[in-house]
Amino acid sequence: MSQALRYAYLGPVGTFTEAALLSLPEADRIEGVPCASVPAAFDAVRSGECDAAIAAMESSIEGAVTATIDELASGEPLMIVRELLLPISFALLVRPGTDLAAVKTVASHPVAMPQCRRWLGQQLPDTRWEAAASNAEAARQVRDGVYDAALAGAFTAARYDLEVLADGIHDNAGAQTRFVVVTRPGSPTEPTGLDKTSVTVGLRDNHPGELMEILEEFAGRGVNLCRIESRPTGKAMGKYYFFIDCEGHIFDERVGEALLGLRRNSANLRFLGSYPRADRQPPLIRPGTTDAEFASARDWLAAVRDGNQ
Repeated sequence: MSQALRYAYLGPVGTFTEAALLSLPEADRIEGVPCASVPAAFDAVRSGECDAAIAAMESSIEGAVTATIDELASGEPLMIVRELLLPISFALLVRPGTDLAAVKTVASHPVAMPQCRRWLGQQLPDTRWEAAASNAEAARQVRDGVYDAALAGAFTAARYDLEVLADGIHDNAGAQTRFVVVTRPGSPTEPTGLDKTSVTVGLRDNHPGELMEILEEFAGRGVNLCRIESRPTGKAMGKYYFFIDCEGHIFDERVGEALLGLRRNSANLRFLGSYPRADRQPPLIRPGTTDAEFASARDWLAAVRDGNQ
């Protein structure tokens, strides 16, 4: 029998991150290792304690999960090998016997509260919200009497001997969170034709038009961007880097050429991984940017250089 893989995740047990882990097809071969934070989960991979980590990257409501992005950008390198999308809906968890009128404090992860803001305003207008390290940690604190209620997945209630006072809580139906699986750096996953590539890139000297020059590396080669976001480097006011998701795989000629251009003309390019898209959306490939057309252009250039045009 093969040895179980160890995957670090934001704990304690009962988080949406654990639910994402359990949704993986190979979950029965994975030993989940709960960690106190995303950086701690990633450090468990860097140290070799765990084979991989899974972390929330992006909410369809709140956008980037900055703890994940910043750790990928600035920590010891890791590589994204997979992404997955998890539908998100919250429940109000309380100690047995608690009614709505008795709820004066509600705790959750900071990303959760904005997804339930209108519901809380309508149902619990006088309740004070408190931040917790994770939704499961909020549930644990409710169990221990620190807070009256927690916003978490309904599946979390049984883990902490709590009751579901209200379920299906959300301000936006169809909310999803994007999770990524990261490992220590190695060879990228094989291209599938339905892939995404993630990088971070910095400004070299912040001259006029420098961001446009970065974008032109992609646009000129027909690489469609899925997402771009600026984040502070933490080194000084006004110093930023850009997190970019683009369509395609590093083995695709158009993507590889774009990354070569970024490497030459920008600062601190970090390759974060090429991996299958969770939404299975095919890339937009405009005429002149297929691998065959890049190869044909190279053959033409070689012929001209050899005097055989």
